[in-house]
Order: sequence, then structure tokens, then C-alpha cells
Amino acid sequence: MALKRGRNVDLLGLRSAMPDRLLPSLVGAMSFLAALAIAGSMAAATLARQWQGDAGAALTVQVPDPSAPAYPGNGTGSRLQAVLAILKASPNVSDPTRLSADAMNDLLKPWLGEDTAQLNLPVPAVITGSWNEVGPPQPEPAGVLQAALDAAAPGTLATTGAAWASRVAALTGSLQASAVSVLAIVAFVAAAVISVATRAGLAQRRETIEIIHGLGAFDSDIANRFATRATWASAMGAAIGALAALPALFWLARLAAPFAGILPQRTSWALPLPLWAALPALPMIAALIGWVTAQVTVRGWLRRLA
Repeated sequence: MALKRGRNVDLLGLRSAMPDRLLPSLVGAMSFLAALAIAGSMAAATLARQWQGDAGAALTVQVPDPSAPAYPGNGTGSRLQAVLAILKASPNVSDPTRLSADAMNDLLKPWLGEDTAQLNLPVPAVITGSWNEVGPPQPEPAGVLQAALDAAAPGTLATTGAAWASRVAALTGSLQASAVSVLAIVAFVAAAVISVATRAGLAQRRETIEIIHGLGAFDSDIANRFATRATWASAMGAAIGALAALPALFWLARLAAPFAGILPQRTSWALPLPLWAALPALPMIAALIGWVTAQVTVRGWLRRLA
């Protein structure tokens, strides 16, 4: 026997058995957390791409005893001049510049005081630049360049930000894995909440369902009634939760703006487009979870009833 279908027909009394407020509120809270997790994952990926590029392109060269003569066969100038000449000739290096004495003092001030020259310490010269790798990847910062620097000025140390870039990549992977775990937990909790609400509705309307089922009502019709109710409540709650997350997302975007090189006053609506696309998907995903959970719960309950 098929139950009579109609927009306002509530033969099972689900409006009282499954209230309109509790289930949407709980699903809305889950949707709020899911929106924050998605935004955090996207923000971590965006910042990591920028930081990896900046860190990986940084080149630092330390030249001990810079005023000493260069190694024989590498010119008549000083070790510093020989190193600068090699860096300027390298296709992988751009804008090699020696740090000034004031810049060195600023770097060493926390450890050596205001003026390092007064200490008579052998401070190496420091050259900064950008590492733009040409050709196939090579060991940091490229074996050929390091060999040339060692030949002209033994003891010279050249490093890039590749190690920091790899650490940023590892951190990003951990953050994204955490976000995926949070989303999985949120989905599981939402399904559990819907299942509990559905079971509560079944328990409250048990006698009515037993009578209708005994008269020949199909399991699918009864399950569809509960699933429709759960789907509507889940979708509504998720939509409310996604909307409630927007102020928090705008606030977090303003906080993260300096790290991305964006002026905070320009981030009023500066949420990434993928996030704008993900937020409307939350109600649809919640509706799907509600439908599937209610169907499985009701059909399992009816099988035990038989």
C-alpha cells in the first residue's frame, strides 16, 4: 500500500516527532565548523604557495675573510670580488648584492651589540640575491656554483631557502590533512545526529508506523517520509550555518591579509572564489547526508520490525 502523497499531508505526524528547531540547529553548527575547516585549508594552501616561492628564491652567500686575495688563478682581486663576479656570471643568480655594514649591524645587534666593528671579530661578508634555477633541478644551491665559489674563495657558503620551502610544504600538508579530518568528523557527527533524531521520531510514532506497515505500506514510502523531513531540516540548518560563518570568515581574511601581502581594507569581500563555490555546496552535502542517513536508519528499523 502506497501512502497518500501530498505537500501538506503528514500521515505519520513527523512535524511533532521530528521538531523543526533541534535538528537544523545541530546541523547548522556542524556546517559552521565545516566552513571554517574548508577556509583554513584553502588559506593554508594559498599562503604556502606564496611563502614557498619567496623562500625558495632567496639566496644567501657568506664569504669568510672577504678582503683576502682570491685563490690563485681566479683573478687578482679580493675573495669578495671574485665571489661577486661568479654570482653575476651565473644564469641562476639575479641581483647579487653585498649587505652594507649598517645592515650587518642590524642583523647581529641582538647577539653582538650595536657595532660589530668594535669587537674586532672576523665577520664574513654576506651577499644576498635571488635563486632562479635554470635547467634541470640540482642539489642546493647547485653543485657547479658551489664548486666555483670554493675554487675562488674556499670556505664560502651558499644556501637557498629550499629547506624552508620544504618545511612550509610539509606544514601545509599537515594542515590540509587536519582540515580533511575535521570535515570527516563533522560529517560523521552530522550523520549521527540525524540518525538519533530519526530514531527518536520512529520511537515516538512507533504505533502509527506499525499500524500502517501492517496494513501493507511499503518500506520505501515510510523511509521516504522520514528522509524528506531529514533532508529539508539538514539543508536548512546547513544553509544557516554557512551564512553564520561568513562574518567569521571575513574577520579571519582580514587577519590573514598581511601574511598574503594584501591590504586589510581591501579584503571586505576578498574571500577566494573556490570558497564562495564551496559554501553553497554545504547545504547540498548536508541534504545528501540527511537523506541517506534517514533512509538507512528507517529501513533498518523496519526490517527489525518485520
